[in-house]
Amino acid sequence: MAGEKNLITLIQKMTPELQPGEYVFATVKTIDTIPRKDTICEFKEKEGITIVLERKKADNLNLDYKFVASWITLKIHSSLDAIGLTAAFSAELAAHQISCNVIAGYYHDHIFVNKRDGKKTIEVLKNLSKTYKG
Repeated sequence: MAGEKNLITLIQKMTPELQPGEYVFATVKTIDTIPRKDTICEFKEKEGITIVLERKKADNLNLDYKFVASWITLKIHSSLDAIGLTAAFSAELAAHQISCNVIAGYYHDHIFVNKRDGKKTIEVLKNLSKTYKG
């Protein structure tokens, strides 16, 4: 099943959903001691492996982190080669002083924002969805 590519459709139907819980980004040299079932995602960089996981799991593993986030999923199957979706919503969030960290999955885009901005981000994205004309 191919994902949506039309930017207007993507924005108007993105339906942001706030996931329950608190999430953190941590970096480790190896994931050998971290159960894969505990991670949301991982990304290998030259300096280390970035993992995203629930705050409680990070605390149980004694991992260091600096940023506690809310996780928002855009409930539309966006194509990995769609153009402009990230730019459109990140610009709108920036206009409302909300920093975002975006991870694209095969089916959906996922946005991590400061925990204190979770509900505000949902409001901003829903408003963008209602008013976006392209």
